[in-house]
Amino acid sequence: MTAETIDHSTLSRLVEAGAVEVVHVVGRPGGWSVVIRYGKAERPLAAQRSRQVRVFKRMDTLSYLKDVGISKFDVDAVDYAPGTASRPDRAAALRRTHEAAEYDTWFREQVEEAIREADDPNTVWIPHEVVEEEMARQRAELLARLKGEAK
Repeated sequence: MTAETIDHSTLSRLVEAGAVEVVHVVGRPGGWSVVIRYGKAERPLAAQRSRQVRVFKRMDTLSYLKDVGISKFDVDAVDYAPGTASRPDRAAALRRTHEAAEYDTWFREQVEEAIREADDPNTVWIPHEVVEEEMARQRAELLARLKGEAK
């Protein structure tokens, strides 16, 4: 079961209202999480998009807390293990981004080549009717082969 979390805007409102009592920075495999205690509740800070507990990979990125208005917190480093967390979701997204960029580059090169060929006065143009006839012939040959193999 996933713990209830709070997001950045909730944290900001709690700080503004003076409701934050204690902030714990808790070491875990791969980084640090932040747990906020306010009233009788204690909730970890959530990542913006995933709504899962946010993990800060480096302690210095926790300067984020000062930006929110929290200048004092305690640290529990018992379970801290650096560099063990991986983000396969981000790795996969980055891989897809690179693949998309490579495809985009290839596609643009193909379009540019086609435009160059179309603009070349030595390009031989094949009439549409000839292409249709050739495709009909190839389709008929393929169907005949398929019928012959089916016997």
